[in-house]
Amino acid sequence: MKYLLLEKLLSAPVITDPFEYVIVKGFVNIETKETLLSDFPKIQKPGVFPLSELNYGPAFASFIEELESPQLTEIIQEKFRINLQNRPILTTVRGWCSKDRDGNIHTDSEWKLVTLLIYLNEEWEPQGGRLRLLRSKNINDFAAEVPPDWGSLIIFKRSDNSYHGHLPFEGERRVVMLNWVTDQEKLKKELERHNFSSLFKKLVPFTIKR
Repeated sequence: MKYLLLEKLLSAPVITDPFEYVIVKGFVNIETKETLLSDFPKIQKPGVFPLSELNYGPAFASFIEELESPQLTEIIQEKFRINLQNRPILTTVRGWCSKDRDGNIHTDSEWKLVTLLIYLNEEWEPQGGRLRLLRSKNINDFAAEVPPDWGSLIIFKRSDNSYHGHLPFEGERRVVMLNWVTDQEKLKKELERHNFSSLFKKLVPFTIKR
């Protein structure tokens, strides 16, 4: 592994209150930062985008290969005691955050089994945009808060109470998200939904407020 420091994940404990999650700081090799940021997709609008809709360089492609590797999947399934073998992976990327559209409290859809978030930003100073893992639907009732700075990793098992969200933030906020999903049909439908959304945005472009 060139980009991911798997030993940090291996030694990280699984927290069970209020749901199962793992947080790892500095999960991405700092020595790869310059090339990885250079090859990160150039995203100029809010939204979550599947890889098929993005252009990016070879370093980012290699980074994604490591994230989607069987080795990482095996570590995750052992930590969370869940069988992820032959489960499809939905990989999406976000580059911008909208204070009006992003960060709302939610649990993930039932067809998402495990969610992985990895952040690729400089040291994070704003109060907004810090993911909170919540005990309830109250944004201030949080068990953990993670700034989206370089290499911060969050993995959690989806449940009916896996509430998460963040305070409003507007601006650049780079994150890669992996979802291990129930089956190929759900993955196909989600990708089709993203493709339709992308087409709509091209017809009715969204302008970032600067």
